[in-house]
Amino acid sequence: MNKKQPYMNAGATLLFGFFGLLFFVLLFRYFSIQITGEVDGQPLAAKAQEKYSREGNLAALRGDILDRNGEVIAEDTNAYTLIAILDKKMTTNSKKPQHVKDPEKTAKELAKYLEMDESEIYSILSKGIKNHKFQVEFGKEGRDITHETKNKIEKLKLPGITFIRDSKRFYPNGVFASHLVGYADRIEQKDKSIKSVGKMGIEKSLNDELTGTNGKVNFESDLWGYILPDGKEKITPAQNGNDVYLTIDQKIQTFLEDAMNKAAKEYNPEKIIAIVADPKTGEILAMGQRPSFDPKTKEGIEDGWHNEAIETSFEPGSTMKIFTLAAAVQEKVFNPNETYQSGSYQVTKRDKAIHDHNYSGWGPITYLEGVQRSSNVAFAKIAKEKLGFEKYREYLTKFGFDKPTGIDLPNETSGKIQFTYPIEKITTAYGQGTAITPIQQIQAATAIANGGKMIKPHVVKKIVNHDTGEVIKSSSSQVVSTPISKETAKEVRDILETVVTSPKGTGGRYKIDGYSVAGKTGTANIPGPNGGYLQGANNYMFSFLGMAPKDDPELIVYVAVQQPELEGLETGQGAIPVSAIFNPVMKNSLHYLNIKPSQLEEAKLNKLEDFKGKSVAETVAALKGKGIEPVVIGKGSEVVRHLPESGTTVLQGEKVIIQTNGEIIAPDMAGWSLRDVMKFANIAGLKLNSKGKGFVTQQNIKPKTHVQKGDFLIVDLKTPEEQWNQEKNEETNAHEKNTDELIQD
Repeated sequence: MNKKQPYMNAGATLLFGFFGLLFFVLLFRYFSIQITGEVDGQPLAAKAQEKYSREGNLAALRGDILDRNGEVIAEDTNAYTLIAILDKKMTTNSKKPQHVKDPEKTAKELAKYLEMDESEIYSILSKGIKNHKFQVEFGKEGRDITHETKNKIEKLKLPGITFIRDSKRFYPNGVFASHLVGYADRIEQKDKSIKSVGKMGIEKSLNDELTGTNGKVNFESDLWGYILPDGKEKITPAQNGNDVYLTIDQKIQTFLEDAMNKAAKEYNPEKIIAIVADPKTGEILAMGQRPSFDPKTKEGIEDGWHNEAIETSFEPGSTMKIFTLAAAVQEKVFNPNETYQSGSYQVTKRDKAIHDHNYSGWGPITYLEGVQRSSNVAFAKIAKEKLGFEKYREYLTKFGFDKPTGIDLPNETSGKIQFTYPIEKITTAYGQGTAITPIQQIQAATAIANGGKMIKPHVVKKIVNHDTGEVIKSSSSQVVSTPISKETAKEVRDILETVVTSPKGTGGRYKIDGYSVAGKTGTANIPGPNGGYLQGANNYMFSFLGMAPKDDPELIVYVAVQQPELEGLETGQGAIPVSAIFNPVMKNSLHYLNIKPSQLEEAKLNKLEDFKGKSVAETVAALKGKGIEPVVIGKGSEVVRHLPESGTTVLQGEKVIIQTNGEIIAPDMAGWSLRDVMKFANIAGLKLNSKGKGFVTQQNIKPKTHVQKGDFLIVDLKTPEEQWNQEKNEETNAHEKNTDELIQD
């Protein structure tokens, strides 16, 4: 035992030394970590934060697109993505399965509500189960599901079928200035998040303004991801995209869409292009085309990706003569009473002669008649002999035809002026050979309508912070050129009015009751696929560029219809489908804007005779014969009294209240003036109370009911403007109600 003792002591000393060294190493490591807060160059606090902190996204809304009056054209709204849970571990109670238990039944039921075949749905489910996926989605058809469809699927109570709440771009008006507004698609980003990206029109050109910035929320959690009660929370708010207010007026755009729909259905043209503009500001109030598409469903988009009004240039035809005429008037070389020989004109001995549209012309006629008849020869002679080619070319530049307008829409193209050879120079003067865009014609026409000042067109009115309402940017009118004087502009409008009013004019179909219209028709050739032009009575681009009221134009409307089906009609009948769009759009828009008619017929005056004691039938017939409106308020056959009384002077269209020998019956007074209501109250012996001004919208006594002397008659009156605002508010409330129903969940 004594021999072993030294060895044991040595071993103990070694072990003591080893553990002592280990202790000092650990102690050194401990204090090193405490002092530096790092391990292997990695900060421990950051690692702990990374392990126990969680981050979530706060989605930002894409900004709204609204019309000039704040009516919504595009907005984000709630949508749902359908998912199927496949993992069996999600089911803890076999009686209440939380995963897809029967793929065949699930596929069969879902096929009723998704635009997918049952076999396709089953394939997605079965492949997901085979590949041990936790859950699967159903592609494009399973996204953007409406609240209504979601509720229907939930009622099926299919195990494992659930939804992820999301948002989508909603276009409440459907086909509505679609190529101008454009559309936004939901695109998957590199981080797997989904983001709306503009793909056309305003949605594309102002994508950065409309796109918001997602926010973040950071919070502390335990090992299992649950939020700690006293944990730190840091929120970075989402910044919603800005709202864009357009110059488009929803009401005028609707007039345009309706008119184009009717023309497209009746005449089946290859193409329709139409623009409504305010010549004083350059604001585009409406813009549309056919074919068009629904930005929500994308139905019809394969028929036309381009905004034809700004992305396509073509030969304008005779609407170009407006600007040739304006140049000649400005240079004082247009004499309306001077005569020339119509029919044909040869610019040089080497060039072929050009002809009027009827080929043979109308013999010697004045230049004014040449404008009215849209004579090509008249404008060829004006360009060469009156203006001179060099001077005429200057005016083409002044009217902006050799560069884009700069309108705030993407992909604008420029026209191409063919002006090298003499033949090209004279054909340009009457709208052939040279190609320009519809928006260039609108811009040039503002100079005619706006006292010589040419205004740049624009479609964006202002950009507003979505959350605060602060105006970030607003547009203003921009004069880009003054090609003609105020006096010239007036004279040109006076001449263009005769195109519509003269029996010799080509614009007779564009007359609008109560308003003077100045404008010019156009019939442009269409280039063929193998050179030359298409042949046939319908193979033209028919158009009209007009403004009203003539003396102080408030609106410019351009309409072009390509190759309408006009079976059995002559070429000149192309005005039929064009006027079917221009006339109702111009007239309804002027009425909507409360533009007073420029031609008012003088009302006829009538002295009222005494009808007391005469039969009701005889009295009614006599009054109607003079254009006076009789209102009978009794059931008898004999007139007892009437107001106004005999000998009173009444206007044509005024109401005469007739009391008979029977009971007094209350009439329907909707739309009556207060003056007419007072007549009825007087003759019936009623106590009248009225609220408001304008015309009757409500009455307390129901129509066709018996009234007695001394009863109270209460009427509410509103001006046309107040009635219009009320209709708009009702539409807004209805829209908000529908939106609320969509977002409830």
